[in-house]
Amino acid sequence: MIENLFNLFWAFVKVGSLSFGGAYSLLPIIEKEVVKNHHWLSNDEFLRVLGIVEIFPGAISIKFATYTGYKTAGILGAIAANLGNIFTPAILILFSAYIYAIYEKNPVVTKAFDGIKYVIVGMIAAIMYQYAVKNSNHWQEFVLLAIGISLILFFKLHPAYVVIIGAVIGILIL
Repeated sequence: MIENLFNLFWAFVKVGSLSFGGAYSLLPIIEKEVVKNHHWLSNDEFLRVLGIVEIFPGAISIKFATYTGYKTAGILGAIAANLGNIFTPAILILFSAYIYAIYEKNPVVTKAFDGIKYVIVGMIAAIMYQYAVKNSNHWQEFVLLAIGISLILFFKLHPAYVVIIGAVIGILIL
């Protein structure tokens, strides 16, 4: 049991340590740890959990840590995974807030953060490709994808409304 808790903690230390750029950039890292490295979730379950965590508020990594930890080792597993998830970011944000206040106008620092920002967009596009194209088998799923993109990009709808609309349309056409 202790080894399992440590493995959960350590896996989510890696997630928390390597997650740059926000929520969706960490999905490939979470998938690698929970699906490929430890087999705590199957690929199908990972995608189902991704759908589930989208409808609840809060950070995706915390919701995945909670789900995976609880499934793997109950309440203690959820706690261990979440402690691992926040460990490195909490230490780094304290340190970097101090350093950033000193160097925030430095052009090298500004360019580095710009570079990270665009690589994150590529990572998000890659996970979207995997989620939408590799795992979709029916034309209706692509219709939902197009509707979601359109509602966000063209109609500027709030994501909560897009999720609700997607659920209703999913009930009707899937």
